[in-house]
Amino acid sequence: MPADPRAVLTRPAPKPDRTVAYGDHPDQVADLRRPAGDGPARPLVVVVHGGFWRAEYDRQHTGPLAAALAAAGYPVAQVEYRRTGQPGGGWPGTLTDVLTGVAELPALAAEALPGRVSRAAPVLLGHSAGGHLAMYVAATAPATVAGVLALAPVADLGEAYRRDLDGGAVAALLGGGPTEVPDRYAAADPRGLVPIQTRTVVMHGSEDQQVPAEMSRDFVTAARAAGSDISLVELPGCEHFGLIDPESPAWPQVLVMLRSLHDDH
Repeated sequence: MPADPRAVLTRPAPKPDRTVAYGDHPDQVADLRRPAGDGPARPLVVVVHGGFWRAEYDRQHTGPLAAALAAAGYPVAQVEYRRTGQPGGGWPGTLTDVLTGVAELPALAAEALPGRVSRAAPVLLGHSAGGHLAMYVAATAPATVAGVLALAPVADLGEAYRRDLDGGAVAALLGGGPTEVPDRYAAADPRGLVPIQTRTVVMHGSEDQQVPAEMSRDFVTAARAAGSDISLVELPGCEHFGLIDPESPAWPQVLVMLRSLHDDH
């Protein structure tokens, strides 16, 4: 029997080195991991977790990914944020939390892990709903982001609403559909925020059952036509969770794409 692709969501990972707060709410925090080895301070990789923005999914399920990134020599911050189903989550708190966290984490991490983290703008690695949030931050606060690696992102909120991904997840985030709260879609949907000037790589598995790969194909085509610095890497045979699993066949390619974004600045 093939391994359960969701196993990574509950796989134990080493505890982070530090946890820092970027706000007063208990979920306005980030777990920091020190990069393996020695060397100069490097820009942070901020991991933005997915879970369709819902409260039942938190940063813990990206522990194996974050630990693997740290083992590969990257300083890592797993940012948490308020999510739908909890006070302050949804519109606009989920989005403003990630905006604030991304802006403040380089300095917070540089102080918490002295000599290992530079204060330069970070690279964002976002998965699923976290891919949406990473591209949203890059589009609305480009000075705070050096690059985006979007793994199976929910890149088109209008289309995700029409497809009813995860049973109303987008409506829960924004408080309704595109005809009910059009201003919120205009402000939050990457499809309407192109061109995104921050260099972005979208990776998507062809066998994704949670976020169809077709959505990324269509988004990248439209974003490139609008002048975005964006490319698509589609992985044949890969499903949704393989992109965040260091034990999956997709993982080496994820590392290659991250290196191309991270080492260019």
